Amino acid sequence: MSVLIVGGDHLGSIPKELDRLGVNEVRHVTGRSGQKIRDGIPETMDFIIMLYDFVNHNLAYKIKKSAENRGIPIIYAKRSWASIYQKMKEGQQQLKKVGLLLSLN
Repeated sequence: MSVLIVGGDHLGSIPKELDRLGVNEVRHVTGRSGQKIRDGIPETMDFIIMLYDFVNHNLAYKIKKSAENRGIPIIYAKRSWASIYQKMKEGQQQLKKVGLLLSLN
């Protein structure tokens, strides 16, 4: 399973925590400029985590539209593992619809 994280300069322990849930590829875009994703979302991404407190509005719009067109689920959270985990639990049904199974307790 692969995830694109958009926003935030540093991720801290977030990649390690995602690895524990079975995510084997984590890509990160800092979110400071809308030019960071010129060619769109990488083809291999299964879902996206948008760190909304650290993202450029134009980039967020581009990512959102691109994800909608390709049917990739997006989770919007603050840049903390607790917030990301909670949003993943809340969006678990959305993730299951596209075939992603995460074991979240």
